[in-house]
Amino acid sequence: MKILLVGAGGVGDAFAKIIARRSFYEHVIVSDYDLGRAERTIEAIRARHGADVAGRFSAAQIDASDPDRVAAVAREHGATHVMNAVEPKFVPTIFAGALAANADYLDMAMSLSEPHPTDPHAQTGVKLGDDQFAQAGDWETAGRLALVGMGVEPGLSDVFARYASDHLFSEIDELGTRDGANLVVRDEAGNEIFAPSFSIWTTIEECLNPPVIFEKDKGWFTTAPFSEPEMFDFPEGIGPVECVNVEHEEVLLMPRWLDAKRVTFKYGLGEEFIGVLKTLHLLGLDSVDPVRVRSAAGPAMVAPRDVVAACLPDPATIGPRMTGKTCAGVWVTGTGLDGAAREVYLYHVADNEWTMAEYDAQCVVWQTALNPVIALELLAAGAWGGIGVLGPEAFDAKAFLDLMASPESEGGYGQPWGLQDRL
Repeated sequence: MKILLVGAGGVGDAFAKIIARRSFYEHVIVSDYDLGRAERTIEAIRARHGADVAGRFSAAQIDASDPDRVAAVAREHGATHVMNAVEPKFVPTIFAGALAANADYLDMAMSLSEPHPTDPHAQTGVKLGDDQFAQAGDWETAGRLALVGMGVEPGLSDVFARYASDHLFSEIDELGTRDGANLVVRDEAGNEIFAPSFSIWTTIEECLNPPVIFEKDKGWFTTAPFSEPEMFDFPEGIGPVECVNVEHEEVLLMPRWLDAKRVTFKYGLGEEFIGVLKTLHLLGLDSVDPVRVRSAAGPAMVAPRDVVAACLPDPATIGPRMTGKTCAGVWVTGTGLDGAAREVYLYHVADNEWTMAEYDAQCVVWQTALNPVIALELLAAGAWGGIGVLGPEAFDAKAFLDLMASPESEGGYGQPWGLQDRL
């Protein structure tokens, strides 16, 4: 297995540092628009693991917006798999480049949505992933696999949902992804600052688009951003966090493979974060359409959202100033295998202090990057396999969770997951 990793930002860097400890692959090509960033990731692996491990990595320059360039780099290095670790706006080009290179493909966020033109808070327009699923026939004809939404959310959350469906419930009322954290970022003086732990570009896209909900008797429909607030109690010391509806891939993926009466995604954003997002929207700073800007160097066309991203700390750099934990999981209600009502929360928690010490990666990007590495190992071993465009729900969840939880000394990843009965 030769893996072309597209993107050496926070998640891509963490992906490389996690896979460096594994032996199932032959080579990883770390690529980025900024070649120096890819080279820094490999140098960090060399410093921690030595020249032998770093020798299984090489750096390449890539333009993720150009499918021909993606295909050319993949062919040049004989890549069998293309791992997309950049912002979802690049999904179409990387997706096309991987297929053109006759390589399998993985991503952690799917092709972008477009709100309904006249009724965005009730009806869906183009849904997340629609563009990729529309090309499933091309991937099937080529005999290649595109494993989409294989991060943490979507990704691990979808694996949990499949596990609950197969092993815990005879009938599911709701699959509700719930994400929360108690993370705090401080400046050099110790003051708490606004510094999102994930790409602000992606966060704006998720949080300001109309959230999608699935109900079996209605199909997919939308609601207003930040709707249906609820307090959800997260485990391992995080505690109650207010969660609101947010557009996310799980709601578009789970109903394709799993039988549930309702599917939702709610994110614990917090009052301050919601206020900032609403202000950005009010001022038009969430827009991706370039505007003309005058500067000392002359006029330029700049997308307001790109300016916001440039003004905030890079999520890859905030780990040393961040404390706390992040939790990803799925809350499932319905009827258990014994015929009685059941309510469970399946989850995984990442502690920033631990991920920084072990991987020099902040916990949110590390938790996201962990899951595609596990998936690739299962694909390499033949425990997972398929062709076409498939989500995590299409695969055996127990194989994934067993490998994830097994101690590293026994060939696993040493990441136990939790299951709380809540009735």
